[in-house]
Amino acid sequence: MGDYEAGMGAMSTPATPGTPTPLMPSSLRVDSMSYDRKSMPRCKCLPVDAPTWGAPHTCLTDFAVPDISLTRKLGAEFVGTFILIFGATAAPIVNQKYAGSETLIGNAACAGLAVMIVILSTGHISGAHLNPSLTIAFAALRHFPWVQVPAYIAAQVSASICASFALKGVFHPFMSGGVTVPSVGNGQAFALEFLITFNLLFVVTAVATDTRAVGELAGIAVGATVMLNILVAGPSTGASMNPARSLGPAIAAGNYKSIWIYIVAPTLGAVSGATTYSLIRQDEPPLHIQTVRTFGRH
Repeated sequence: MGDYEAGMGAMSTPATPGTPTPLMPSSLRVDSMSYDRKSMPRCKCLPVDAPTWGAPHTCLTDFAVPDISLTRKLGAEFVGTFILIFGATAAPIVNQKYAGSETLIGNAACAGLAVMIVILSTGHISGAHLNPSLTIAFAALRHFPWVQVPAYIAAQVSASICASFALKGVFHPFMSGGVTVPSVGNGQAFALEFLITFNLLFVVTAVATDTRAVGELAGIAVGATVMLNILVAGPSTGASMNPARSLGPAIAAGNYKSIWIYIVAPTLGAVSGATTYSLIRQDEPPLHIQTVRTFGRH
């Protein structure tokens, strides 16, 4: 995505679940995850001689619009992933400690709501990846620069570890409830994790890179997909869909059973899901202004 292609973009927080009216039409959104940012206009102009707004004019001065630094993006990614892992992992731990009080629906709701609120609050800064598999898939499809992938993954995994040890300290000795361990055979677990991550990235790629998708409701779409996947695969695999979701709790609890499944299957599923949407999407007609959708409001 080095070139700003119409309809392509990066994940940013959608005005998801019942958001206020965007400040600009969804067709005029700038891709927060693109790395060839110099190809887009980067200034705000103060008109000095136009009789009406929008008429031809000269500029008194131009004010550069600063790019978000990588440090800020990584900070947002760390905090967002921390919130996600804390919420998604705490629910099954509470379920274990209090004899099933959360139930499967509660576990699914916690994870889905965590995804939704993080997309809303940090998507416009970092794209709200929150998931190494998603970061790799977007880089593979040129929606995200490969050079930033290691830093994003480091932020996501370190946030997961921090959140997991925080939960271990708060809920000890019930940390094992938050570890994703398959209750079915490895083959079935691999297939389930592949398929549910495929579903997730198909939806994410649609709402994050296609200007005609749900747009400002993207947070709801992604959160609902996470909930659906957990309701389907939660009892069998824990429905991780995210290597960071599994690695942090595994390290905190010292339980690495079948951990390879939760690293390999989601990554393959993510690349497959994102690629599938990219193959079936319809090309948009050329516009005078090339634009892309993001999860952010501009």
